[in-house]
Amino acid sequence: MFVNKAAVVGAGVMGGQIAQTIAAAGIPVLLKDIRQELVDRGLQEARSVTAGRFGALVQNGKLTADEAAAKTDAVLALIHGTTSYDGFGDVDFVIEAVPEKLELKQAVFGELDAVTPGHAILASNTSGLSITEIGDATLRPEKIVGFHYCYPAAVMPLIEVIDGEDTSAETLQAAMNFAQAIKKTPIRSGEVPGFVLNRILLSGLSEVWRMTEDQDLSIKAVDELIAGAKITPMGPYMLVNLLGLDTTFHVAEHMVAAYGPDRFYVHEGMATQVAAGKLGAKTGGEGFYKADGSAAATGGSKQPADDEIARLLELKVFAEAALVLQEGVATHRDIDVALMAGAGIDPARGMLPPFMKADEQGLDVVLERLEAAARKHGPAFAPPRILRRLVAQGRLGRSTGQGFYAYPQPDAVQPAGDDAVVQLETRGPVAIAWLASPPMNAIGPRTVEHLGKVHAAAKAGGARVFVIASANPQVFSAGADLKAFTTQDEDAGRGFIAATHALLRTLETDPVVTIAAVNGLALGGGCELAMACDVRIAAQSASFGQPEIKLGIIPGFGGTQRLPRLVGENKALEMNLIGDAISATEAWEFGLVNRTVVDHELLDTVLAWARRFAEQAPVAVARIKDVSGNSDLDAGIAAEQDAFAAVFATADAKEGIGAFLGKRKAVWSGT
Repeated sequence: MFVNKAAVVGAGVMGGQIAQTIAAAGIPVLLKDIRQELVDRGLQEARSVTAGRFGALVQNGKLTADEAAAKTDAVLALIHGTTSYDGFGDVDFVIEAVPEKLELKQAVFGELDAVTPGHAILASNTSGLSITEIGDATLRPEKIVGFHYCYPAAVMPLIEVIDGEDTSAETLQAAMNFAQAIKKTPIRSGEVPGFVLNRILLSGLSEVWRMTEDQDLSIKAVDELIAGAKITPMGPYMLVNLLGLDTTFHVAEHMVAAYGPDRFYVHEGMATQVAAGKLGAKTGGEGFYKADGSAAATGGSKQPADDEIARLLELKVFAEAALVLQEGVATHRDIDVALMAGAGIDPARGMLPPFMKADEQGLDVVLERLEAAARKHGPAFAPPRILRRLVAQGRLGRSTGQGFYAYPQPDAVQPAGDDAVVQLETRGPVAIAWLASPPMNAIGPRTVEHLGKVHAAAKAGGARVFVIASANPQVFSAGADLKAFTTQDEDAGRGFIAATHALLRTLETDPVVTIAAVNGLALGGGCELAMACDVRIAAQSASFGQPEIKLGIIPGFGGTQRLPRLVGENKALEMNLIGDAISATEAWEFGLVNRTVVDHELLDTVLAWARRFAEQAPVAVARIKDVSGNSDLDAGIAAEQDAFAAVFATADAKEGIGAFLGKRKAVWSGT
């Protein structure tokens, strides 16, 4: 499903910012509300955000004032305000952003169902209401999805994509692709109260609120303590003041009703402020803090005796996150991404999201801390079963090479040197080649050289199985290093392509069995590297794609040849011509991957397969590999190399790569 035109229903501050994010990606968007003054407010918000963004580039010397004004006008020209449903007959994706009342949302969705084409996806920006119940108001429940922005929508990267009971896999993937197209960071969430971000954050904040009121603590002192401990980017009361006390209050009430008062709590002072209309910064007035930044008279005056309130916040956030994982609501990777992209938990600023932090601290240590907290503070801190299971397995985190994430434990001597971007780890007859080229494991000449050296060393050392895994917890490989292509002359570029093809053919034809452990994005050259392996095992949150067409080029490392052999000619042609990513589930359905597994079990599963392969008769394995792929692949590869070289020399290729590197939209000339 492709989005050529979108719409936003509900033109407040949030709706205006949502429309701006879509228009900024070059997609026309309708912005509708029931009254013109509301539409005007949304349009003004979109203008303010757009002008502010380009104005910042003027201050940085990257744009002139005239260029900024022209770019602002270009974005705003794509947003059309309306008080009717005129123009909705050809929209592809609608985001509803009306107030959080189920009956109102159902009424809007019933109207949208009648005025939009049957293929259109209808999405709700709800922060916690049931997607299934909202979809019940339509005749297309399979095309209803949650699409939850974080406030402020124009700034925060996160979008939670929520599937209702009837949401189809195609709708879910289309929503994920649309979120990426508008430069957002999507995660998938099951349909539970609070979804991922609000549920986890409010669980932790509940303990802060409870202790603050029980101990008559100063909210300013609590904020300073927690911010100083680098658990969150700002104190929790300051955060609520910025988000809006009314929004937080209503979501907190919803959490208490859904999960009970032992796990969630509503701050009494917040309830009082909301009743008095003191909603924080969003209304320009008083909330937990006054407009001048000083604390309002909403809390006590005592100073925290120690850092217990900060430690309990951290433990409760982890405990709730582990429950979200344990229930299958979201993967550990998506949960950590949600906290980073939606709550500003930034590793670069010394903060880590819950699972990364637990792995660093040691899961056995976290288990002991939770058990102690449960004895003192009650069952809300009871250690989740999944934590006990990992500790029982000896998966304690980075120190043991595996916790929630897998961590390289490279051999003392590295075939490609200590600064290699591919590191070798030997586990008996199994060799693991860890891709370690941050931030995206781009495949360039150095990667190919080092992977070749690691493979040769593993084979010389008697390895029976060669696993390719990623040291990056989010990405397998996002593709070829385009900067390397643009800085090489034609001969060097051809040499790099030839060396890459030679390496991939070695992986295919060598008697050593190869397994790709795909933990995240496998795009372009990353997907082609995985396809050259004998077996591909993917985490549930992994995705695969050949996006080269969007850059004006074609796959260069075998994507036009290996992909149809795996998924069939029709699906391969579709993927290569469209360039959108597909989910791990769809990849499995079409035969691109052999298995999908829950994310935190990926390495365990891969090693189990590797041990089985290592037990097989070596000569038989070699012969099976030799004859199984006995087709004229070399001729296809040769043709692909010639085509790639010809296409890469075109003006469109230069434009596509230049636009990608310059973070702008490409303009194709057809030459």
